Amino acid sequence: MSENSLEKRKNDHLSFASMCQTGFQCDPRFFYEPLLAPHPDKNYDLSLTFLGKKLQAPFWISSITGGGKTTAIINQRLALAANKFGIGMGVGSCRPLLEESERYEQDFNLRHYVGDGLPLYGNLGIAQVEDLLLKKEIKKIEDLVSRYCYDGLIIHVNPIQEWIQPEGDRFKRPPLETIEHFVRESGIKIIVKEVGQGFGPSSLEALLKLPIAAIEFGAKGGTNFAKIEEIRAGSVGENPLSSVGHFAGEMVNILAKLLDRLGDKVLCQEFIISGGITSAVDGHYYQQLLNKSSVIGFAYLMANAAKSSSEELERFISNQLDLLKMARSYLVVR
Repeated sequence: MSENSLEKRKNDHLSFASMCQTGFQCDPRFFYEPLLAPHPDKNYDLSLTFLGKKLQAPFWISSITGGGKTTAIINQRLALAANKFGIGMGVGSCRPLLEESERYEQDFNLRHYVGDGLPLYGNLGIAQVEDLLLKKEIKKIEDLVSRYCYDGLIIHVNPIQEWIQPEGDRFKRPPLETIEHFVRESGIKIIVKEVGQGFGPSSLEALLKLPIAAIEFGAKGGTNFAKIEEIRAGSVGENPLSSVGHFAGEMVNILAKLLDRLGDKVLCQEFIISGGITSAVDGHYYQQLLNKSSVIGFAYLMANAAKSSSEELERFISNQLDLLKMARSYLVVR
């Protein structure tokens, strides 16, 4: 470092010190242990096997969009980033493909961008799965998964969103019955997720007992699709239903107790921790608490970066990778 550079840095320290007093702010979740590890280098290994495939980092691009005017380019950027960084991806709702497949081909035909070695999952709402099962048209789902070379299907469960949505669907039977029926009828790998309210203990227990590939939290604290539908509907005043749900931390605590109590009855062993994850530091905290095979899911933050540019998306992911490496090196959960 040159003398001028050193002098500038020291002057900056003095200039900015008054703006950066730590005060009483401190993340209460961690013990900070600065003595016990070197800085992570370029060879720091974050890789893991998840959903039967090798990931280079425990990140997941969570389902958010598809079928809109500008969503094709966003999804393509997300898929290319998944390939570059070696992470998994779930696409947005594939419902448009059931109605006009050719029109929305570019939004969802992403395997050639992601590559064969990484998990890529399709996505349908529980209402569409229920409808096709009742019509005995399950082959439409199997054909969709096969045509787009998805590794499996995410089924999103969203009763509050559908109820508030002006044109929302109405479930004819409990979503659990639909999921159980689909698991019996199909050999497709299944991930079950919520869309912003998360799952309570009875729902999580039921899912843990099913032979599904993973549970995605979709916890409260991230994008609130019920709130979006409330705004779309032009509601006067807040609908109290949009405020219910479970944060990721609460879901981790519920799962820890269930996994301990259920023991060998647990058939689902992998988890996507999503919903209100603002950084990889949050993800590190929940992963350490859960202590099971898991990845950190980002939806809005990934999509928003991709909306700007591929470069902005890659910068976001790189920053999160650096945060996770530092968190694993120096932050111990209390």
